Amino acid sequence: MKKVSLFLALLVCFGVSAQDKKAYQLFDKKGKKVTYGKLLKAAEKAQVVLFGEYHNNPVVHWLQLELTKDLAAKKPLVLGAEMLEADNQKQLDQYLKGEINQKQLDTTARLWPNYKTDYKPLVDFAKENKLPFIATNIPRRYASMVSKKGFEALETLTSEEKSWIAPLPIAYDENLPGYVNMIKMMGDHASPNMPKAQASKDATMAYFIQKNLKDNSIFIHYNGTYHSDHFEGINWYLKRNTPNLQIITIATIEQKDLEKIMPEEYNKADYILVIDEDVTKTH
Repeated sequence: MKKVSLFLALLVCFGVSAQDKKAYQLFDKKGKKVTYGKLLKAAEKAQVVLFGEYHNNPVVHWLQLELTKDLAAKKPLVLGAEMLEADNQKQLDQYLKGEINQKQLDTTARLWPNYKTDYKPLVDFAKENKLPFIATNIPRRYASMVSKKGFEALETLTSEEKSWIAPLPIAYDENLPGYVNMIKMMGDHASPNMPKAQASKDATMAYFIQKNLKDNSIFIHYNGTYHSDHFEGINWYLKRNTPNLQIITIATIEQKDLEKIMPEEYNKADYILVIDEDVTKTH
């Protein structure tokens, strides 16, 4: 009778387990499942964490906030994001210091449509904990200039405007796979200047990350995953300028199967965040 009861109990437990749902799974660059705890330990040892995201995925935004909170409990942090442009640093600093409120920030800075749901929690965490938050991205109007006329267009900017971008001339390797693939993906609509515009963003984000590094601190940066996938983009510029910089990259992918990733996803980053493709989007 005891054996029967134990067997039935195991069946019930298995049934409950089989019905469990999880939204994400972490893998290392070799495609092996890893725990959040392992990611946290690795991030603690880094000088820079590049957290690549899908902009409309709520799970990645939640995990960004959780990792930020957990790292802040262990080491001093500097936060930064692609979603805020360098010429809005003044307004961002005013908000962090309590000199302006959220409504004033909304009207004076160019905030993304999903700022309130996806990035405000990170900025508010920085505000509450008196942490620096750096607007790292090139103003979009200048990236647009590069897309139309190449890097040469940036030479026409004023000294103040140039302070909001990476120092000129911007290094550029057109043979980096990410830039090559961008041209391929655009097909007939491709222009040689399109990956240059992407590079102007990557270089500028890397520049402001490097400029704001602090001793014994971690700079955690939130960016579209394509800006750091395959250790290119921001990571390439950081390593080019400081080869020994300790960087951890996190890439995001969406798929139905959370139990494994395909070989083509290996080496996309130090850690690969796989999120169920059915997760609802924020916009």
